Amino acid sequence: METPRMSDMAHIGKSVIVKGELSGSEDLYVDGQVEGTIELQGNSLTVGPNGQVKANVNAKGVVVQGKLEGNIRATERAALTKSAVVVGDIVALRVLIEDGAYFKGRVDVQRESSQAVTGKSTSVSVAAVS
Repeated sequence: METPRMSDMAHIGKSVIVKGELSGSEDLYVDGQVEGTIELQGNSLTVGPNGQVKANVNAKGVVVQGKLEGNIRATERAALTKSAVVVGDIVALRVLIEDGAYFKGRVDVQRESSQAVTGKSTSVSVAAVS
C-alpha cells in the first residue's frame, strides 16, 4: 500500500488536537493528536511520524509511522513502519511490520475467502517487535 499523495487526502496537522468520533469518506493523514474513534470504511488512514493517536480505528487500509494506542481493524492492509509505536490489536487481511517497529498486541490475519464463508481467521500473538 503506497502512502497516498497529500493532495488526495484530508490532513490533520501537527498542532491540531481532535477529541471524539472522527469519520469521513476520504483518505486521512494525521500528523497531530486524535483521541476517540476513527471510522473511515472504504478509505485509508495514515498516522504520520508526528502523529499521536489514542483511538480504535476502522478503515480500508492503515499505515502507522508515529504512535497509535488502540485497536486497528483494516479491511485490506495494516502496515507499521520502522518508526511506528503501536499498542493494541490488529485485525486485517494483510499485516506488515517493518524491522524496528514497536508493537504490543495481537494480530488476527483474516482469510478473505474463508472469512466470507466460515468466518475463520488465523490468530498470532506478538509481544513486541524491535
